[in-house]
This record gives sequence, structure tokens and C-alpha cells, in this order.
Amino acid sequence: MQQPRLFSLAWPLFLELCLGIAVGLIGTLLAARISDSAGAGFALANHVAGTLFILFRIVGAGISVVITQSLGGGRRELADASARAALGASSWIGGLTALAAALAAAPLLRLLNAPPEVLPLAAPLLQALAPAMLLDAWNASMASVMRAHLRTRDTLAVLVAMQIVQLGLAMPFMQWLGLPGFALALLCSRSLGLLLHLWLWRSRLGLRPQWADWWRLPRRELAGLLHIGLPGAAENIAYRLAFMVSIAVAGQLGAGALATHSYASQLMYFVLLFGLATGFAAEIVVGHLIGAGQLHAAHRLVRRALGRGLLVSVAVATAAALASPWLLRLFTHDQAIVAQAVTLMWLTVILEPGRTFNLVVINALRATGDARYPVLAGAASMLVVLAGGSWLLGQVLGLGLVGIWIAYAADEWLRGLLMWRRWARHGWVPHARAAHRRLRRQASH
Repeated sequence: MQQPRLFSLAWPLFLELCLGIAVGLIGTLLAARISDSAGAGFALANHVAGTLFILFRIVGAGISVVITQSLGGGRRELADASARAALGASSWIGGLTALAAALAAAPLLRLLNAPPEVLPLAAPLLQALAPAMLLDAWNASMASVMRAHLRTRDTLAVLVAMQIVQLGLAMPFMQWLGLPGFALALLCSRSLGLLLHLWLWRSRLGLRPQWADWWRLPRRELAGLLHIGLPGAAENIAYRLAFMVSIAVAGQLGAGALATHSYASQLMYFVLLFGLATGFAAEIVVGHLIGAGQLHAAHRLVRRALGRGLLVSVAVATAAALASPWLLRLFTHDQAIVAQAVTLMWLTVILEPGRTFNLVVINALRATGDARYPVLAGAASMLVVLAGGSWLLGQVLGLGLVGIWIAYAADEWLRGLLMWRRWARHGWVPHARAAHRRLRRQASH
């Protein structure tokens, strides 16, 4: 089998992620122009939406691994069956997520200690985001299938089209409707994305979903997705819940602190993009290699990807910290907010190398079939270090947002080193061999 090249997969993924973050950044800028409270409300509603969407990881974490292993092992029919199963599961999970956002917006925001001046702005936005969550679930699953087939440039083209539409509509819609205008623009762009993904499935992959595929839950195919997806979702849910504790601590510090957290986070998201793109690309390539039984090649690829990721993450984080005094003035002219956010960006230089271990190695472990170790090893750190540390350092010891950022860094480094220890000691090898044997048995029947 010809090995897919990591860089050829990573750069379209990087641009995809960069565009996604850029749209969120511009949305935050537009909201911040209304007021700092509106900027905080925009961020808070999107945090809750992101938390609810983590439920999609039950399916999403398994799609890429199952399909790449099947393709690497020469089992195209298994890959197509898994793609159809993922579509049906996405309908159910996306629908439940949208329902929760529409019916429980205010209670969910109160759980995060939304300040009184922020809640009336954030709740209508979260409710308006609900329909787009279902479309996002479909788009995410269909894009994952395309990437597993190494069609990363096609998914990039779809995302570019979606983001152009969203940005083109968000500016006038937010002027007319306020924060809910962003959700309306999002709904329009995601509808376009679904139509384009359907066309790509037919023209590039020869996949034509039937009506039943949109709601059916086939047991055999879902079992393969859930074998990887459930542990992956548990890990993401544990992280998101722990992260929400830190947001709740920031919320207790007031609207100014919440706005500072939001603005610094937007810059931080750009810093982590290269590591995230490298991790996703490594997962795709490692999945193909495991399906083909090329374990030594997979090991070499992960070591190389991690080395490059660490160097780039430190360089980009340092550049962002140096530029942050000017970048943050795009969001606000409040000098207290700018000064505190600059401090957080310098702490990000320490945080990001630890995060790179997680972004690259966890995705590689999942691609080998070793999906349970990351959640078992990481859950304690997320609970004690991330959530507990944010509360202890940020609230009890009075360090505020600096304490929260220290907790972020400590958690990322602890989990990252645990994941690297697992990879370096070849704890993933039995899972990779089992996955390859399973594909060979299925091919013989």
C-alpha cells in the first residue's frame, strides 16, 4: 500500500480549522462591538453549544478510525456500510442536541454562572443555534468520511464555501437581529454545506444515501463505530465538563473576567491549530497503516509528527504572545482586560507543548484501536487538575484567570506525558494487531 503523506493531509486540515476559528473570531469581534457583555454572551452560548455537540463524538470519534482501517485493509464495502451507519446515528444525536439547546438554554447557562447582564443575551443566541446543530452533525460525519478517503481538499473547498456564506450573511444579520443574526447566518451556511457534501459523496465516493440511511441504526456497523467512539466521546465529555467548571469559575469573577477569558481563548485557538491539524492527519494515516499491518511505519510517523508539532507549537505560541497587545485591541479598548489577557497568552507558551502531546498522540492511539487508555488515564487529571485546579487556584486562592490558565497547562502536560508513555512503551501494539487480524478474518468470509 502507498502510504498517504502526512503533510498533504495536514495542510488542508489546518486551513479548515483556521477558517473555522477565524469565523468564530470574527463573530466574537462583531459581538464585542455591541458591548463586552455581548462578547461574553456570544462566547458563553458557543461554549454550551460546543459542550452539547460533544455528544456527536460518540459517533464522530469512531468514523475516521473504522473507515481508514477498512480502506487500509482493502475492505471498501465495510467502509461504505460504516459511512451510512454514521449518517443515521448523526441524525439522532444531532436532533437530541438541538432539542436540548432549544428547550434548556437558560438553565444550561445558569449552570455556568452566567452574569445577570449576560444571560438575556446568551439565551436567545443558544436557542437560535439549535437547528444548525443537526446540520453540523450531518456535515461533520460526511466530512469525516471524505477525509478518511483522503479527500481533504474537497472538504476544504466545502468549508471555504460555507464560511464565505456565513461571513457574508453574519455582518448584516447581526446588525439587524443582534446575536441571533449570527445563528441565522450559520444555519444558511450549514444548509449549503450539506448540499455540497451530498454532491461530493455521489461524485467522488459513489455513495448515494437512501431515505432509510438518515434514520436507520444498523447494529453491526454501529458496534464498530461505538468500540472506538464511546471511549473517545467519554474522553471529550470529561474534558468538556471539566472545562465548563473553569468557565463557571470565570463567570463568578464577573463579566469582565468572562470577556477576558473569551478574547484570550480566541487567540489561543489559533495557536493550537497546527497541532490539531497534525493530530487529525496522523489519525488518518495511522488508521490506513494499521489496516495494512504496517505497525513500524505507524510508530515512525507518530514520532516524526510529534517532534514537528512541538517545535511549531512553541514558535507559534511565542509569536502570538508577542503580538497579543495589538491583537487584543481588536476586541476591546479596556486596558485592564487587555493587560490580563496578555498575561494569559504568555502562559499559553507553557501550555501549548503539553497540548501538542495530547493532540497528536491521543489521535494516534485511537487510530490503532487503543481507545480506552486515553479516557481512563486522562479522566483523573481532568477532574482533579483541570476542574479542581481551576476552582482551587482561581477561586479559593484568588489567582483568578491566571490560576485557571495554570490549571489548563498542568492538565495538558500531565495527560500528554501519560499518552506519550503509552505510545513509547508500545502499549497500543496489541490493539493494532487485533484490528488487523479482525479485518483479515472479515476478508476471508
